[in-house]
Amino acid sequence: MTLWQAIVLGLVQGLTEFLPISSTAHLRIVPALVGWADPGAAFTAVTQLGTLAAVLIYFARDIVAITRDALTGKGKLGWMICAGTIPVVVLGLACKSYIEHHWRSLYVIAAAMIGLALVLALAEWFERRRQKMREMNELGWLDAIVVGCFQAIALIPGSSRSGCTIAGGLFLGMKRDTAARFSFLLSLPAVLAAGLLELKELQHAANIGWTNTVVATVVAFLAGYASIAFLIGYLRRHTTWVFIFYRLVVGALLLAGLAAGKLQPL
Repeated sequence: MTLWQAIVLGLVQGLTEFLPISSTAHLRIVPALVGWADPGAAFTAVTQLGTLAAVLIYFARDIVAITRDALTGKGKLGWMICAGTIPVVVLGLACKSYIEHHWRSLYVIAAAMIGLALVLALAEWFERRRQKMREMNELGWLDAIVVGCFQAIALIPGSSRSGCTIAGGLFLGMKRDTAARFSFLLSLPAVLAAGLLELKELQHAANIGWTNTVVATVVAFLAGYASIAFLIGYLRRHTTWVFIFYRLVVGALLLAGLAAGKLQPL
């Protein structure tokens, strides 16, 4: 991997991590289109530490308040986030080899792009029929567990962590920006654990190098911070339909490219 490739992939990671279009999919699609090698699941997980830092800084005041309230017994959101993390941890450890190898096929990614688009469309359909949408302070333990299960589905490359959790939030009657905010906070423990777990794997990836990884992570942080601010502001006034259409188009183009032999599945 060259320094230029690291910058491009870091930018892709940061811009797509929080939008419901799947950063993992784009980190597979972009190299496939330009003839670069797949950076691998370890590289993806480590550069997510950059986007994790973006969440920590953007929501610093919320995180401090949530942690303080959890430790003093004044609030339960912190413990709800911990409970909601359990499904992704269990499934992530159980399916680690599939996530890192078999599920990185472009066929799987194309199917996940289209599949979650349909799930998001259904969630939007339900949202339009609700008379009242809930705020963050109205969420309970069941919300955390259900959205946590949706987050576990995002282990399938191409599905999108934010896309799955936002869809789960909409099904449960959350406002769009509330679903996005809860999605980002819920991602913190899982992304931190995955990034630290995969750091050791990069020692065996000689074609990437630590310098390139650090550069990509810093670029992902900068792009990720801007992406968070954009999405929360966007969802206060708009639906997720633009992302739904984007996912359907990209998924269809991937399948067409694979069928024509223009793209290699792995």
